[in-house]
Amino acid sequence: MPTSTAGNSISVRNALLRTDQDTCTGWVSRMSRSLPPRHVFLGSGKNGFTLVEIVVVMVLVSLFMVFSVPLFSNIGTSSLGTSARRLSGTIKYLFNESAISGLEYRLVYDLDQGTYRAQVLQADGELVDDPDQGREASLKGSVRFKDLEVPGRGKFSAGQVTIRLHPSGWVEETIIHLDDSSDEMMTLRVMPLTGTTEIFDGYREF
Repeated sequence: MPTSTAGNSISVRNALLRTDQDTCTGWVSRMSRSLPPRHVFLGSGKNGFTLVEIVVVMVLVSLFMVFSVPLFSNIGTSSLGTSARRLSGTIKYLFNESAISGLEYRLVYDLDQGTYRAQVLQADGELVDDPDQGREASLKGSVRFKDLEVPGRGKFSAGQVTIRLHPSGWVEETIIHLDDSSDEMMTLRVMPLTGTTEIFDGYREF
């Protein structure tokens, strides 16, 4: 009985494909065994970082970001919330500027006028307005300072209060209470070691 040429060709082609697959699989297996542990290479002749090390760095960076920004507690977009955000951002900015420049900064609150401004103590001892934040900033709309407390110095509800920000990375702990014409209140607590601000609805004591 005659043999089918087409059938023989298909069988030969399938056999070759299986041979190629086995060869590739073996080559990949040998290469995998010969490669060093997974690293992200930085270039010829340089050691890289393992994936675990990269993950650890990413976690640390995330934690740093968490503790380097103001901590908000669903404060919304009202005048009260806007004033709280602006003030907390100013405090964090001055905290960072003090650490970078090596100069002491001061934040002056005018509780009667509902304003605040920044000053910097120059290396020669002269106290001047900060070039960026030295202009007087006002709380928004009908928002005002209800009172301001500095542990160890007392609670103030009128006049001017000056808060120091040290270049060593420290700011005087400050508890600020804001309210508006609708009798809504917010509490800001400035953390001394990070310069971040915790913001809470209502009037809170610490």
